[in-house]
Amino acid sequence: MAVPAVHETADLAEVRAHLAASTRAEHFYVALLGLRNYEPLKLYVRLRTGLSYGAFERFQRNTHLTAATIAELIQLPPRTLARRKAAGRLEPDESDRLVRAARVFGRALELFEGDPHAARHWLSSKQPLLGNLVPLELAATDVGALEVEHLIGRLEHGIPA
Repeated sequence: MAVPAVHETADLAEVRAHLAASTRAEHFYVALLGLRNYEPLKLYVRLRTGLSYGAFERFQRNTHLTAATIAELIQLPPRTLARRKAAGRLEPDESDRLVRAARVFGRALELFEGDPHAARHWLSSKQPLLGNLVPLELAATDVGALEVEHLIGRLEHGIPA
């Protein structure tokens, strides 16, 4: 396992604990949003009411992605992002896209044994096995996110093509 960063957040420590556990929660990646309930139906209820804006901020802090990059990833224009910050809550569809982003980042963390810097670098770099597209850009749609996750799965098992 990779050595934890000096200023690792409690959320990243939670993700690392799940990655190290033999029986990790299926939806461990929601810890990147500051959530600690991994039960699918409870997550569904949370998404239907919309996540707090704090989940966006936690994801930013845990991934070290810029707010602009995350907003683009979840298809949230800058003015809308400012309104959500003022309101303190994301809409359900925006929350769902933020969870999708967390899932993709979580899968990249799995690939890089919990190293958020390596995961971020890989997700932000053109990947030949994705037609030289950038995984974070591709992950802005559900189809693209699934393609990124499938590639990560193949790479974990040594099947790049």
